[in-house]
Amino acid sequence: MYPPSRKDFISLTLSDPHSQTYNNGKHRRQSCWRKWKQLSRLQRSLILFLLALLLILGLLSYSSITEHWRGLSDQEDWLELNDRELKAIPPDAAGEARGPNIPILVKPPIKKKIFANKRGPPSLQRDGNVSDTVGKEKQEQVVQEDEGEEEEKQKKIVSWRGAMIEADQATEPPPSANEKDAAVPPAPANPADTVPLEVSPETRERLEAVCDAFRHAWKGYKDYAWGHDELKPISKSFGEWFGLGLTLIDALDTMWIMGLKEEFAEAKTWVEKDLSFNKNVDVNLFETTIRILGGLLSTYHLTGDQLFLEKAKDLGSRLMPAFKTPSKIPFSDVNIGKGTAHPPRWTSDSTLAEVTSIQLEFRELSRLTQDPQYQEAVNEVMTLVHKLPGKHDGLVPMFINTNNGQFTHKGVFTLGARADSYYEYLLKQWIQGGKTEDNLLEDYLEAIEGVKKHLVRQTGPSKLTFVGELSHNRFNPKMDHLVCFLPGTLALGAHNGLPGDHMDLAVQLMETCHQMYKQMETGLSPEIAHFSLQASDGSDVIVKPADRHNLLRPETVESLFYMYRFTKDAKYRDWGWDMLQSFNKYTKVSGGGYTSINNVRDPLSPGPRDKMESFFLGETLKYFYLLFSDDMELLSLDKYIFNTEAHPLPIWPSPPK
Repeated sequence: MYPPSRKDFISLTLSDPHSQTYNNGKHRRQSCWRKWKQLSRLQRSLILFLLALLLILGLLSYSSITEHWRGLSDQEDWLELNDRELKAIPPDAAGEARGPNIPILVKPPIKKKIFANKRGPPSLQRDGNVSDTVGKEKQEQVVQEDEGEEEEKQKKIVSWRGAMIEADQATEPPPSANEKDAAVPPAPANPADTVPLEVSPETRERLEAVCDAFRHAWKGYKDYAWGHDELKPISKSFGEWFGLGLTLIDALDTMWIMGLKEEFAEAKTWVEKDLSFNKNVDVNLFETTIRILGGLLSTYHLTGDQLFLEKAKDLGSRLMPAFKTPSKIPFSDVNIGKGTAHPPRWTSDSTLAEVTSIQLEFRELSRLTQDPQYQEAVNEVMTLVHKLPGKHDGLVPMFINTNNGQFTHKGVFTLGARADSYYEYLLKQWIQGGKTEDNLLEDYLEAIEGVKKHLVRQTGPSKLTFVGELSHNRFNPKMDHLVCFLPGTLALGAHNGLPGDHMDLAVQLMETCHQMYKQMETGLSPEIAHFSLQASDGSDVIVKPADRHNLLRPETVESLFYMYRFTKDAKYRDWGWDMLQSFNKYTKVSGGGYTSINNVRDPLSPGPRDKMESFFLGETLKYFYLLFSDDMELLSLDKYIFNTEAHPLPIWPSPPK
């Protein structure tokens, strides 16, 4: 910058004989000093003032810029979970002799959107208080990093909550005793990043409603049942089954999928500090496996956090005494503290569905730990059941004896309670294992043919297709709500190359499950429905007084999710939306939580039962969210298989042929 008398200053500079002497430093200093002395006092004062002003402005600008970038950096990670970053610890660093070789999971150096203290997908985030427990949220900030050299890294990673995983990294096939490594499957994309920014107001409203329902249910659980198994929302208390925080663990992956950051953080803290399996308590093998073991394994895969795998390994090893029976058919109950197991007090039988619906979880535990004992135990059960006499065109009885390994109570066949998930897990194990286990596929296909031959009928009034029961060759037009898992399972099989008439039956049964809701005065299905076989103008669905309760079950919305994913027919979303509104109208408790009800036929007095099952958070609301999401890659059904408690586990790749 020049002094005010710019012309005079230039003249002085050019006339100075020393101004061109570049090789003599001393002369240059004398020349500059002479020029300075030739300036008036006013000029010198003005120059000093301007220089000081420039210095002050420069310092202020530097402070502002550094503060701005520090703020952006602080917001870059949405969550720091109790001094534990969301990254897997290499086995050698942890000092373990055995375990999966998992890469360090770090923040992806790619373009990403940062949502400061936001909950849920960007398309759902509102400028106000969207939670029962959180105040105003900060405005969204978007940070874009340089592309250039980062573009190459972007091709190699899949972002999921700050994790970096090789995109082409595949899961290993089922482990053998000699295998050394297991790989983490590619994590699904972060739902907070992948939900389309351009969504219709209808989609936004529906997804937002599901998240609000979850927050309301979670508020009740947190306020009145924290760390316990189940919430009693009417009495504002809790119920205990195993004392293992069933609702909390069942809901972990649901929170992650919905992007409920603070809720996940507080739940993760409880798992880390308070969840212990070293307690003298009897647990049900089946329920503990599908809810807790499945929930921990699923959350491990979604987050990459080793904490959840370590907890799963601890629990899995404590459940193994259940398999120490003469027949290798596991006992129903195991004491996870004492390491003992036993059947129920009244029988030596186990329920068939229970002993054949723990396979997805135990097989995956073996793959991750490279300890074959888990997979070998559950595979042996399937091998025994595959060979057993007493089936009826692929249909199986409901009970099996743990001493001799034979079916009991023969002649009774149902796809409802005590048998339902046997059929579900035949198909899902086949898919999980890369479609290589022919016995599983053979049993599934035979069973579906048996269902069509012996159990499928149509109602008289509206020709609704339903699945009844067979008792010693006598047909009973009774269908549990549990059977509404079947449309989704049939559709999943058809999607994986099974006969097209499976999809035809799925469409018909989906309509019937929808009518089980629509024809009730509350818009909610009863636990059990009977169907009219007589041609008349009356109702298709008959509900007996003892069957009128609703337990917030997920099976119908589960099948709606599969049907929409495979057909893109919007009517399945509309049916789900009607169901969600009915749940909100008749089961929502003002103080927090949702409750089962006694009578779906009485909208004026539905009769709350004061119990919120853990599966309402673990399954029902999760499937509602996935049904309404436009992101078909969010837990893609070509990459993940859901266990019977809606916990997603990775599909193993088919081995080379």
